[in-house]
Amino acid sequence: MFHRLIRRAAAAVLLLTGALVAPSVPTAAAHAAAAVSGFVDGHSHLFSYETFGGMLMCGKPFDPDGIEEALTDCPDHYPNGELAWYENFTRTGKATGTHDPVGWPTFRDWPAHDSLTHQQAYYTWVERAWRGGLRVLVNDLVANRQLCAIYPLKKYSCDEMTSIRLQAQRARELQDHIDAESGGPGRGWFRIVDDPAEARSVAAAGKLAVVLGIETSEPFGCRQIFGIPQCTKSQIDRGLDEMYALGVRSMFVCHKYDNALCGVRFDSGTQGAIVNVGNLLSTGSFWQARTCTGPEHDNTIDPAGVLPDQIARLLPPGVSLPLYPPAPHCNTRGLTSLGTYMVQGLIRRGMMVEIDHMSVKAAAQTLGLLEAARYPGVISSHSWADPGFFSRIYALGGMITQYGHNSTDFVAEWRRTAPLRQQYNVGYGYGLDVNGMGRLPAPRAGNAANPVTYPFTSFDGSVRLDRQRTGQRVWDVNVDGVANYGLVPDWIEDMRLLAGQDIVRDLASGAESYLRTWEATAARRLP
Repeated sequence: MFHRLIRRAAAAVLLLTGALVAPSVPTAAAHAAAAVSGFVDGHSHLFSYETFGGMLMCGKPFDPDGIEEALTDCPDHYPNGELAWYENFTRTGKATGTHDPVGWPTFRDWPAHDSLTHQQAYYTWVERAWRGGLRVLVNDLVANRQLCAIYPLKKYSCDEMTSIRLQAQRARELQDHIDAESGGPGRGWFRIVDDPAEARSVAAAGKLAVVLGIETSEPFGCRQIFGIPQCTKSQIDRGLDEMYALGVRSMFVCHKYDNALCGVRFDSGTQGAIVNVGNLLSTGSFWQARTCTGPEHDNTIDPAGVLPDQIARLLPPGVSLPLYPPAPHCNTRGLTSLGTYMVQGLIRRGMMVEIDHMSVKAAAQTLGLLEAARYPGVISSHSWADPGFFSRIYALGGMITQYGHNSTDFVAEWRRTAPLRQQYNVGYGYGLDVNGMGRLPAPRAGNAANPVTYPFTSFDGSVRLDRQRTGQRVWDVNVDGVANYGLVPDWIEDMRLLAGQDIVRDLASGAESYLRTWEATAARRLP
């Protein structure tokens, strides 16, 4: 009881000392129009701290014993971050480095926009983004067996589906936690939704509709070893039925490594070299690439990619990264017969198909299947599909959200794709990929001439937001970028300064466009 009272008092202080300026809660009347007005995050990972063996990512989105228990660093990051080789390598390109491991209450060095292993989505930070206009959040349950196996510390099995079930459980626990703080079951602002009608009702009432998705490398155990699939159609059916019952409504078919379902879109640079080693360890072979002959292509495999020693020593004796033909590169692997069965299974269940991370060969084949079925449930959620596919996605009735780039780059891509969205009369969104091993938006270069000024007003005028404060730390988007999820409204305000109200209007139409895609998808579900 004492801890609960302290947490409630702390939450009140957070709201009064910089998280928000009154009015603190968007009113349902402000969202009473037929069309939902608000933002959509099409791709994030609030519970990825429980994956990769449960010890790679530090901190939690909540803890029943309070923020002081939730926002702590990983044991191997103490006393000064020197042993945190994965954090150091992904942040600086070197396996050596230091950082202050203390989170709450000082947060000296983390969270930060370029720190990939520290919690960036504590629930009060998500709450600030919701109050600033977020209405639909797709939370992808994520797993990667091979990364789990590579990282030496772990407390959980590396089985991907076991991890996904645990993350789904944690999502329900967070909903219950917020409900308890809000007065009882069903009264919280964080609502996991099972169908588009429920999502529309939640968003229209000014709450946050949370859609569960899956982004995993070996769904239902569907890996391949030397080209031999390790799953069957019956496994796929059982897996899809279980995930649907769990509340999952959106799903990737492949991710990072070639699997028994499809070939992947390559990573580039040093990260690509690391993932390619993972592909070898997972499947028995490196990526197979050819020089593309068509307009679409996968990411270029960089011959200069450097492996950290901790990864290089995993290669078999005498084996090194292969040489590839001239770019542009295309994965030789497309959609397999089992992958076709998987896509058809998603169609039968009215689930949305995520084509990001598919090779261009697999993505083209998948779009062909969806076009033949006149199935609108296709999503590109974080800039991992070739832009040549965008018109086909929109023509089906699908949805595209852009990766959380820095303000300047996000605005540039928004402008480039504006004519296509106008042609199909669709809104826009972002896929922040928070806690997804990707960097969040950095502070805008050269922002001294026109910085975000605090406090500012949310897009709909319902909330005024001052600099975000948690514990002893105060963040400023001009200096810190999107150091955590709570700074998303500040990032959108920064883009408004660059592009005016037009970009805000497009983003505020994003939730409605996503809901329309989901509604059309559910209507096509087979009985």
